[in-house]
Amino acid sequence: MADTTQGALAPTYHPLPVTIARAHGTHVWDTDGNEFLDFLSGYSALNFGHLHQGLVAAAMTQLRQVTLTSRAFDHDRLEEFAQRLVEVVGLLTTGGEGSLVVPMNTGAEAVETAIKAVRKWGYDVRGVPEDQATIVVAEGNFHGRTTTLVGLSDDPTARGGFGPFAPGFVQVPFGDLAAVADAVDDTTVAVLMEPVQGEAGVVVPPDDFWPGLRALTAEKNIALVADEIQSGLGRTGTTLACELWDVQPDLVCLGKALGGGILPVSAVVGKPEILGVLTPGTHGSTFGGNPLACAVGIAALDLLSTGQYQARAAASGRVLKERLDALVDRGLLTGARSVGLWAGIDMDPAFGTGRDLCEALLERGVLAKDTHEATIRLSPPLSIVQPELEMALDILEESLVALRDEDSDGGSGEDADQGDEPGVSEGDEPSAPEDDAVDPPTEMSAETSDSTDAAAVAKGTRGTKGKSLRGKGEPSELSPTAG
Repeated sequence: MADTTQGALAPTYHPLPVTIARAHGTHVWDTDGNEFLDFLSGYSALNFGHLHQGLVAAAMTQLRQVTLTSRAFDHDRLEEFAQRLVEVVGLLTTGGEGSLVVPMNTGAEAVETAIKAVRKWGYDVRGVPEDQATIVVAEGNFHGRTTTLVGLSDDPTARGGFGPFAPGFVQVPFGDLAAVADAVDDTTVAVLMEPVQGEAGVVVPPDDFWPGLRALTAEKNIALVADEIQSGLGRTGTTLACELWDVQPDLVCLGKALGGGILPVSAVVGKPEILGVLTPGTHGSTFGGNPLACAVGIAALDLLSTGQYQARAAASGRVLKERLDALVDRGLLTGARSVGLWAGIDMDPAFGTGRDLCEALLERGVLAKDTHEATIRLSPPLSIVQPELEMALDILEESLVALRDEDSDGGSGEDADQGDEPGVSEGDEPSAPEDDAVDPPTEMSAETSDSTDAAAVAKGTRGTKGKSLRGKGEPSELSPTAG
């Protein structure tokens, strides 16, 4: 496995020691040909898996036409993209079929756009005195890394050394409706929160929190803004996480999966009374809504429109929750929170750190990433098939047992051998992942999986005890214009 080095890169990341060279579906290969299951999915940017054939085809087709005009001119994919966003997402907001769309590039830009819009709406429509608008945000939030957005954070690593920060934000405990109510006053123009906090470790609020926010903000004529950049577009088993509580926000911030893992695409979608205050000259973006981004975004929204990915996330999520709860019951984890195909798990510090667990998973063929020292987020592509999910969870259990036993006696204990499954012998070559790992079948029961997928998984990545569970092989070639 090749070492990762900074070289000319500024040291803004501390990556795991793996260098990825190829990817397909739920699988990636490093520069040595070792195979891994991707359980991070680019922080949910790869909800549809790596190099989904339909998304690649949409990008390749558009690359031959036009990629950028800037918003100085219209192009033939822009209104189509906006209308598709209204159909798939706008109808889930208070904007309904009259929703407006502001296309941007990154998730941080989408949140910044929403902040600008609600402030201007507060001044122009609500009559809040100029420069006095405030926005209520949550402790533990993560909305991006611009200077404004890290100013909303209470993470000292994200904030430290980057002030002074923009005023106008009031922070309250996440999930505490009474604290939100106490923070609201005549200057409050919006409540901006993630429905489920991703960076904080997949923190799910009480069931009455978002319905309570909706009632409070409607009563006070305050905009309710949902940052669905990580939680949205199928991850929670619904198109938007807000649907879990039957809540329609006024504005939704989207990103990550909207670009299909191919390029940055983001947008703010929702109430025309709010987004309509952004007139020519008040906001813009050179690349926002470019033809290539629109083509890929339309293709991603088309995948969601069938409901298959949402259904698969819900079904696989039930398996994920059951298995993680069992690990908590055994004392291998101190906590686990999950919603759809998204989970945050907490390590016992006695066994090691979150990074220790991620390195143990890496050695056994699964990619994940820690956050906040002892927590690991699990977010595999929504296209994952049952055997792959079960195998990765077996590897998680095995890794936890190994860390526990290493802590207790410096070697493998009896439990470490229990749970091992027969796999390929050293030197066996894995088959390439099946296309179903990219394009999901119509049958998405958590109880059944295509036998060819099961065979590919059993042969491809799983190995024997004491040896690396990373197989070696190459992904099958994807035609750039495949349907």
